[in-house]
Amino acid sequence: MKSIITISLICCMLLSRCNLLHGHKLKHHFYEKTCPNAESIVLAGVKKAQQQEARLPASLLRLHFHDCFVQGCDASVLLDDAANFTGEKTSNPNNGSARGFEVIDQIKAEMERRCRGVVSCADILAIIARDAVVLSGGKPWKVQLGRRDSLTANRTASNQFIPAPTSNVTTLIAKFKAVGLSAKDMVTLSGAHTIGQARCTAFSQRLYNQSGTGKPDPTINKGFLQSLQQLCPQAAAAGNSNFLAPLDLRTPTHFDNRYYLNLQAGKGLLNSDEVLYTTPGFTKKYVRKYGCDKEEFFDSFRKSMIKMGSIKPLTGKKGEIRNNCRFTNSGL
Repeated sequence: MKSIITISLICCMLLSRCNLLHGHKLKHHFYEKTCPNAESIVLAGVKKAQQQEARLPASLLRLHFHDCFVQGCDASVLLDDAANFTGEKTSNPNNGSARGFEVIDQIKAEMERRCRGVVSCADILAIIARDAVVLSGGKPWKVQLGRRDSLTANRTASNQFIPAPTSNVTTLIAKFKAVGLSAKDMVTLSGAHTIGQARCTAFSQRLYNQSGTGKPDPTINKGFLQSLQQLCPQAAAAGNSNFLAPLDLRTPTHFDNRYYLNLQAGKGLLNSDEVLYTTPGFTKKYVRKYGCDKEEFFDSFRKSMIKMGSIKPLTGKKGEIRNNCRFTNSGL
């Protein structure tokens, strides 16, 4: 009898632990009871931002990428510098180019007014990314929720793990693999560049000194090259961040599959874009496939975004729910 009771107790303990772990997993309706209007609050904020500036949805989508590649999807990218750490906003991939933080502030303030201390900044970023895509013409997906916010940021990791615009395919695959994403995920998520703009500093080496040759990148379409050189003169391209070019020259504010068609025409803006097509092998196949089939791209993008949004989330009692996305609660 005693042994039966002991076995029963062990089974109960194991079951409780399983239930606890399951409760800490991300799930679609995490705020259904605690803040049922959470997603509508975010959507309203993104709509307002888009009306103010057509470029903002792309910038907001990018923040989610740059967050998840550093420490996981924990809103570390949103933290300002603090006494005990340097934030990620001044890292090479973010300095002068990461934007939309004021939009996050406004959405978070409204969220706190409606549901104080409930919805994390990390989850707000994930919802914003979905809404940015949908409002730009892409297809929706159910965002998995339940993330908590980090207590620190990591500028060094931001410099190390976020792929640079000068990256080749080998580097891109390695950096995506480092965070648990496949080569296919890399090609798929690169399609986010179907909206948005980039500074001349991100692609000027292709215009004048590709790989230290002192010559332009030979894979660039000649007409496209000339237009970019007019936009970004060599004397200014290296330092002036005010010169911007669309990542998708055809439909820069519309989420579609034109990005992949541009690559096939030699009109990819960044080196990290064009190499997906000019490098023989796996990536070229998917550039062609997505260029031919917009619906397949949309479906793959949805799946890869859900996968990326699940990179090392803080759940349960880890981290915190920040009151202000720029600061930890102890730092306010």
